[in-house]
Amino acid sequence: MTASSDIWTVRRVLAWAADDLRDKGSDTPRLDAELLLAQVLGTNRIGLIVDPERPLSKAELSTYRDLHKRRRSAEPVAYMLGTREFYGRPFRVDKRVLVPRPDTEALVEEALDRLSHLSMSARVLDLCTGSGCVAITLACERPTWSVLGTDISADALEVARDNAARLGTTPRCWFRQSDLFADLGVDHRFDLITANPPYIAVGERLPQTIFDHEPHLALFGGADGLAIARRIIAEAPAHLCPGGVLAMEIGAGQAPDTAKLFEAAGFTDVRARKDYGGIDRVVSGVLAAAQAP
Repeated sequence: MTASSDIWTVRRVLAWAADDLRDKGSDTPRLDAELLLAQVLGTNRIGLIVDPERPLSKAELSTYRDLHKRRRSAEPVAYMLGTREFYGRPFRVDKRVLVPRPDTEALVEEALDRLSHLSMSARVLDLCTGSGCVAITLACERPTWSVLGTDISADALEVARDNAARLGTTPRCWFRQSDLFADLGVDHRFDLITANPPYIAVGERLPQTIFDHEPHLALFGGADGLAIARRIIAEAPAHLCPGGVLAMEIGAGQAPDTAKLFEAAGFTDVRARKDYGGIDRVVSGVLAAAQAP
């Protein structure tokens, strides 16, 4: 694409860009092109649809060309836009955190279902909080809950705190740096613990857009992907109230092994929840009273 004397309309730019991104292997070439062009033109995707013959200025073409080059190199669109929607809310994201994904909404749904009997009051811990999307969403959906999010990454926590401030959940949703439970002390007990830990097996092939750009600290979970999950499941009982719930996101195919770990740690009513793609994405269980400290 060049900023020549030819007229480049919204329709023409989108057609060219989508074809080019498709050739480069994008799974969502048209969506990518629309989101980036809408950003440049200060509109939304609907705005592009209703005015497809709008011509782009040379400055707009230049700006779009720069964004398109970045997307061709597999940079995530969410990082380029600086935001990603999760559970109907906009979360700021950058290279310090994973891009929130629709699959993780299953973790929120499972948490809300499991604690429906405590809808007016609950103490929640969200491990590996990253951008804070799960912790903040729970605080938004249940304004009377108290939610603590932790992460080993100080950089990630800066993003989470910014999101909490922007979405109005401070101070009932706050964040602390911790390697899982290590810095919480022995006096903290929760009704619910959620976690979206690193669960990709080391050596597993990932799309370039993920491997080259998203933080590896939040991706890889040891040789089989379950190294962090094992720690969480083993240590969670000491931080749960009797009858408390642990709910954890997992990778595809990890549900059977994860369920066995839950049961061995004293959790009952262990079950798996599917994501929007029909894959078992969350395993949860209730801590038996006899297992509680």
